[in-house]
Amino acid sequence: MKVILVNGSPHKEGCTKTALKIVAEELNANGIKTEFFDIGSDVKGCMGCHMCARNKNGKCVIEGDVVNKFLEKAVKADGFVFGSPVYFASGSGSINAFMDRVFYVARNTIFPYKPGAALVSCRRAGSSAALDNLNKYLTISQMPVVTSRYWNMVHGNTPDEVRQDLEGVQIMQYIGRNMTWLLKNIEAGKKAGIVPPAQDKPARTNFIR
Repeated sequence: MKVILVNGSPHKEGCTKTALKIVAEELNANGIKTEFFDIGSDVKGCMGCHMCARNKNGKCVIEGDVVNKFLEKAVKADGFVFGSPVYFASGSGSINAFMDRVFYVARNTIFPYKPGAALVSCRRAGSSAALDNLNKYLTISQMPVVTSRYWNMVHGNTPDEVRQDLEGVQIMQYIGRNMTWLLKNIEAGKKAGIVPPAQDKPARTNFIR
């Protein structure tokens, strides 16, 4: 089993990556393979062109950044952790653009019933709002949301300060443990013949007629 950990920070080795590494260490210790995916800072926003839905090829029509590279890897992944720094009580601009496009393409194909976790890092505040922002992508996609013993956040202005946030470190460790537990239960369910629920045709209601 494999989990992809997405670093939504423009800094490859910053506070967000530090938190993700703690999660990965726990996953690895429990026999789960991990891969880091850094999205950088050059991610174009969704144009709302609906071409991904029309083409149905599992790709975004916008080329030249990391979105389609991630989608190729995501098909074979069993779980995901999406991390972001807190910018103005939200995720980074890059992670929001990334999530908009990735989930528009694949929220009904790649992501349903695969466990997902979101985590955020901040200096002081805005973390709850940013975490809520990221969690909405998971809950609209029928993903089991992996939680911890507290909200999935760490505090610190540098990687070293993050490691000094002992409660935050433990929160990250429990994300890894809970992700492991859920993945192994899903795998056991598959072996026992338990399949995901049947999918009905979406019922869409527009309020202006």
